[in-house]
Amino acid sequence: MASSPSTPNPPRARRRLAGLATVGAAALVAGLLGPASASADDTFVSDADTSSNVTHVANVPKSETMSAFNSDLAFTGDYAIGGNYNGFVVYDISEPEDPQVVSEVLCPGGQGDVSVSGDLLYFSVDYARAGTECGAPSVSTTDPNGFEGIRIFDISDKANPQYVSAVRTDCGSHTNTLVPGKDGEHEYVYVSSYSPSERFPNCQPPHDKISVIEIPVDEPSEAKVIDTPVLFPEGGNTGTAGCHDITVYPQRDVAAGACMGDGVLMDISDPAAPVVTEVVQDENFAFWHSATFTNDGKSVVFTDELGGGGGATCNEEVGPERGADAVYEVGGEKGAPELEFQSYYKLPRHQADTENCVAHNGSLIPTPGRDFFVQSWYQGGVSVIDFNDPKNPEEIGHFDRGPIDDDQLVLGGSWSAYYYNGYVYSSDITRGLDVLKLNDPRFRVAEQTRMEEFNPQSQPEYRPGRGNGR
Repeated sequence: MASSPSTPNPPRARRRLAGLATVGAAALVAGLLGPASASADDTFVSDADTSSNVTHVANVPKSETMSAFNSDLAFTGDYAIGGNYNGFVVYDISEPEDPQVVSEVLCPGGQGDVSVSGDLLYFSVDYARAGTECGAPSVSTTDPNGFEGIRIFDISDKANPQYVSAVRTDCGSHTNTLVPGKDGEHEYVYVSSYSPSERFPNCQPPHDKISVIEIPVDEPSEAKVIDTPVLFPEGGNTGTAGCHDITVYPQRDVAAGACMGDGVLMDISDPAAPVVTEVVQDENFAFWHSATFTNDGKSVVFTDELGGGGGATCNEEVGPERGADAVYEVGGEKGAPELEFQSYYKLPRHQADTENCVAHNGSLIPTPGRDFFVQSWYQGGVSVIDFNDPKNPEEIGHFDRGPIDDDQLVLGGSWSAYYYNGYVYSSDITRGLDVLKLNDPRFRVAEQTRMEEFNPQSQPEYRPGRGNGR
């Protein structure tokens, strides 16, 4: 993903830009722009096909500043934070059907995975830069002085985020996962990365590990790597050289890692020292990409990013068992869990050969006692899935645009789709932020669940009979 395709203009989409920011090493220089003119008579018109229980209510197109790929999302209060290979965008979603851009932070570094904790934002840098500051130019991965890792920002003022510090990690940071501490004084970020080479001085093989960053809550500028635990002391499956992503479930002291050729469970009762407790492999999985637990922790859904996200795999030729989700039941005993395969789920709507489509990021719909999932599939759009029967998951709703280009495959589509406070937010690689409303009686209880913060890879627990996730 080295360049961004052109961005088509969704019909009559609305957008106002409140602030543009470029962050330097010590401070942020902000150039505030006036709101773009918008007619009160403008009515949003969707450019997508949806099922009867899904309504496409809004789209916020990307700006020229954020012309690179959109990536992941995190949420805090009335704001969504959207990662981008050029930096990140802060959206005001207090009115979900009319989201507004509050600020854009130009800080290139590739990937742009984001996690939020209170007033802090953790941002993944996966393309080498000449220094830690936002204005640093790109350099070759063979440069021993090149920086990759985590940048930390203070987002207490959403219109004017401030750069705090940066932490270098081996092989950079493809993704990052927030892990709350238990002493109230520290929190942790698990950094996943991969693709080592003997040519890369800061990313040497075998790289069968992750990085654990400890952040003093009151002194985030003192954040540092405290450990690089080896997850695969015997090397892991063929091709495993790090992890792609980790989802933690802090209330249950467990984590699920999607690590290229392996899926793992980890004990995180000591969040500073995760320990692998189970490893599973699947002959149909090409690339273990991400994971989500059910609310009761009895099952975990792993995803296979066949083709690295750039291929057209949602078709009859590839079939229903590759580039899919795999549902595993968590059995065994405490301290010695076992993963038992239950079923695959693949997008049932075949896509064109010019549409990159494969299983990607999603989250639970917070319905205590029930298992519903919303998930992105790149140009396959967004799928709403019922997997209450883990052996027979099925699609019960969808959002799906047509191909970006009918004649050639242009990479795009929904990178992440997450349910937050009554709406689904989808980060489209080329077309911006989409907002969906689920009109389904099965999700009425979910609409009563209000969260003040949501990092999908730091999974909250929903208590039956109570309205709030914790």
